[in-house]
Amino acid sequence: MKYYKDHYDVIVIGGALAGLSAALMLAEKGKDVLVLERHNLPGGVATSFVRGGIEIEAALHEMMYIGDKDNRQKVGKFFDRLGIDIDWLKVPEAYHASLPGIEATMHPGLETFSKEVDAVVPGSYDKVLGLLNLCADVYSSVNELSVRSMSKAQMLLKHEAFVKTAGYSTKEVLDSFDLPQKALDLLAPYWIYVGSGFSDLPFTIYAVLMGEYVGNGSFIPRKFSHEMSLKMAEKAEEMGVQIEYRQHVDKILVKDGKACGVRTALGHEIFADYVICSAYPNTVYTKMIEPASEVPAEAIKMVNARRLSLSAYSVILILDKSAEELGIKDYSIFRGKTMDTDECYRELGTLGPYSYLTCICHNLANPDATPPGTCSFSITVLPRVDAWKTVTADDYDRVKHEIADQLVADMSEYLGFDLKDHVLECVIETPVTVARYTGMYNGCIYGYAHTMEDHIVARLQTADAEHFIDHLEFSGAHQISGDGMGPAVVNGWKAAKNVLNTMEKEAE
Repeated sequence: MKYYKDHYDVIVIGGALAGLSAALMLAEKGKDVLVLERHNLPGGVATSFVRGGIEIEAALHEMMYIGDKDNRQKVGKFFDRLGIDIDWLKVPEAYHASLPGIEATMHPGLETFSKEVDAVVPGSYDKVLGLLNLCADVYSSVNELSVRSMSKAQMLLKHEAFVKTAGYSTKEVLDSFDLPQKALDLLAPYWIYVGSGFSDLPFTIYAVLMGEYVGNGSFIPRKFSHEMSLKMAEKAEEMGVQIEYRQHVDKILVKDGKACGVRTALGHEIFADYVICSAYPNTVYTKMIEPASEVPAEAIKMVNARRLSLSAYSVILILDKSAEELGIKDYSIFRGKTMDTDECYRELGTLGPYSYLTCICHNLANPDATPPGTCSFSITVLPRVDAWKTVTADDYDRVKHEIADQLVADMSEYLGFDLKDHVLECVIETPVTVARYTGMYNGCIYGYAHTMEDHIVARLQTADAEHFIDHLEFSGAHQISGDGMGPAVVNGWKAAKNVLNTMEKEAE
């Protein structure tokens, strides 16, 4: 039986969230789309697995851009518009911060969050609220500018906060508010989700993070992230998208500077007008373009110049008692011996010991996440990908378990009981796990690091110059909206939008 048509409008490589969102947007515009996914399931890291008869969330801690039903944000609106019905559960707090001299639970809402900082650091309310309002203004500007182009004069007139802070690091802007160190510590825990220390992190990125998570809160699907990816795939097929699983794309075919199809590992050559690829440009430009002579030297320079961000290491435990019985009170715990983000970032370039951890107890947002009388508790660090380059095959098992022992011991000390006494199931995920399962370059889940030398504003301005092969677009965490499952969906839209814009121009 012939799997494939003679020709498609667009071939999408990868059936994770970015690829599926691109396919959905293209199908909505009536385009003929083929999605090729190397696994037998959609979603990439937006998936789950079963151990001991218990379904376990593989990756999602919390998701941005969803919003409450009466205040939907952009990804939530997208799902609603397409009729992708997901039972979203709001995470009850922003996070619990366990830092030197601080034990405080913070909640979303700009004023609420500011009051909670003020309860720890009296007299800080006005400054903290001023900072959060600035973040909200920049976040609002980024949302508008991502879909609407305007002149520099218009930008300055309508988006003053964005323009005035765009050239500054997070540290520089935070320092300008002259806040006590404890207040700064309470404003810092989310830094790990963007993967650069504050002295090198553009304030624009920090503002988007705080504007969304603190301003609107975060959400998880009741049936885990796999519910989201499955329903996206089902809707795409309803809309006419062809999805083929267990199809690994080996080559992207290019002729006269223009992508024109793909070749799978099984030898199928499939042709299309456009290709959207979820693989990192590092992989695409060095291994996938055929013929290799179609790769411009500038493309190789670009991927060599960009710094990869973070990967992930998690110990996921299913415990034999409920969270209430064990005294676990918070869904999300950020625990660190220091909130010097630059020092923490340097530490993530090693194999530990790690002094900054993030922990999730899914049952405190989703009581049905595990069977009654049990709970799920995960401990995560986000090491830099370069740290794991030193791990040999012979050393892998030892290193994996040494880090797990350290993380479990640290959280056992914090919780006041030995986690090992209550383990029903234990799963360890490492950067190698990520690389093998998803094919993400070097196991990097967070794309290219956002730094002052590689600023998001500069990336937006140079996007056209970095479009090295016509009719080839990229989606995934390595694209402009950055890391996380919400941004991955947005990156898929942007790839689809670029294709649609090019189609329109070429039709004129």
